[in-house]
Amino acid sequence: MTHREPDDLPVVAPDRWFRVTEVGDGVTLVEEPHGGELLAANIWHVRGRDRDLVVDSGLGVVALRESLPWLFENDPVLVLSHAHLDHMGGAHEFADCRVHAAEVDEVRRPGPASLRTATLLDLLGLADDPAWALPDVALTALPHAGFDLDAYGLRGVPAARPLEEGDVVDLGDRTVTVLSLPGHTPGSLALLDGSGALFSGDVLYEGGLIDSCHGADVAAYRRTMERLLRPDLLGRDVTRVLPGHGRVLPPADAREIAAGYLASTRP
Repeated sequence: MTHREPDDLPVVAPDRWFRVTEVGDGVTLVEEPHGGELLAANIWHVRGRDRDLVVDSGLGVVALRESLPWLFENDPVLVLSHAHLDHMGGAHEFADCRVHAAEVDEVRRPGPASLRTATLLDLLGLADDPAWALPDVALTALPHAGFDLDAYGLRGVPAARPLEEGDVVDLGDRTVTVLSLPGHTPGSLALLDGSGALFSGDVLYEGGLIDSCHGADVAAYRRTMERLLRPDLLGRDVTRVLPGHGRVLPPADAREIAAGYLASTRP
């Protein structure tokens, strides 16, 4: 692990912490690039007629409401793809927060979290995985001078509501349907938009998928990948995959990732 003190990190103003990109069909990508290799996750904003959808909420290092007030202008519903810190850190800012029933208690009463890599890997159950040769501070920048890494923690959302397979979130002129896709975590979910966009969270993205953290289940992950490879999903209903990390994926690339996972693991 590379030694890196907080004082060695550049300071990025809160209004420059996020990177915002329009990706079409009323969807905006919000990236948190200074989360580093492990924690730089995607936030997705979907504009609806009656209300908006936000998928995941970043680390919570910088307040979303202060830096991205437009996220909150149209009565947003926040859906968390799962309860890891890089996806639920800002969840407490939303009045309507939903997550899979298997992880709703973690969102209501989250456990410890850390931006120190060694502590974080230990909390996630990844401390013995040699693949994570990372700097000892997860962030690659600080949001302000004097930022206290060790004061970081997750705020619970006592009113978080549970979701199940087949639940529908109605935005007025478009709907998204919940797909329960366990494997990375017990309550990992994806959202299938009526336009064909699949918000896949950490179920599927370009890069090394994590199936050895606490709560992961390789057998369940394999069943999830088999489901994604059915002709009526990635073969027909999905036109693009909007993941929790990395770039937007065309269906062919998503199928290749799913097939590669099945080929690299044992049933």
